[in-house]
Amino acid sequence: MSPRKRAALVRYVQYAILVLLVVVLALIADWGEIRRAFVDTGIASQLFPDVILIALKNTIIYTACGFAFGLALGLVLALMRLSSVGPYRWIATGIIELFRGLPALVVFLVLGLGLPIAFGVNLGNIVTVTLALGLVGGAYMAETIRAGIQAVPKGQYEAARTLGMTHTRAMVTIVIPQAFRIILPPLTNELILLTKDSSLVYILGMSLDEYELTAFGRENMNAFANLTPMVTIALCYLLITVPLSIVVRRMEAKSGKAR
Repeated sequence: MSPRKRAALVRYVQYAILVLLVVVLALIADWGEIRRAFVDTGIASQLFPDVILIALKNTIIYTACGFAFGLALGLVLALMRLSSVGPYRWIATGIIELFRGLPALVVFLVLGLGLPIAFGVNLGNIVTVTLALGLVGGAYMAETIRAGIQAVPKGQYEAARTLGMTHTRAMVTIVIPQAFRIILPPLTNELILLTKDSSLVYILGMSLDEYELTAFGRENMNAFANLTPMVTIALCYLLITVPLSIVVRRMEAKSGKAR
């Protein structure tokens, strides 16, 4: 038997085992109990329209605010990392390593609970969420942006300086726009991660009007003693993340063809 036929046979055996496993699981599962615990349509219907008009809307707002702040912070940190001024590089490196190393949960706790205790400063939930998501996301985006700027051919910058542009104008009008075209896919991936990280907002303690998806799901799961609310919010998360994932794949494919 040739290596190609042997590989094909092994692959077919793997497929058969997978199909057999799925069939066995389907036969032994208690579908009535699964439906009662996870897909209770009566409970699901009671979640609407609040799950969309409150929870999903707030999740999008929190994510958008955190991403906008993180993108601005990431750009500043990336430029500081590339600076010829030593202290700028040291400060940027310290901030990046700190917030890349800390779990997002810790950042939420420090900003949401630590600051009021230590300094008597209550930033408000929307500001706390924006800062927490932005600091964590910005640390990762800074390295992505830095890599994108370094990926732009140096000849582009040198040509701009030859034409009489200042360093700042060359970076703003020539280098950074090209860098962002390169890094759009990883930035979109970071947006997906921030969408999921926004689920940590529940630890801050919020009113009903401020609930995002996870807080909304937890509250209703406890109220109904059923997992249907969590399945519902999971589908809402997919409404955000799946289209973004498709956009990432298309951008990556387009970028690959351009090369």
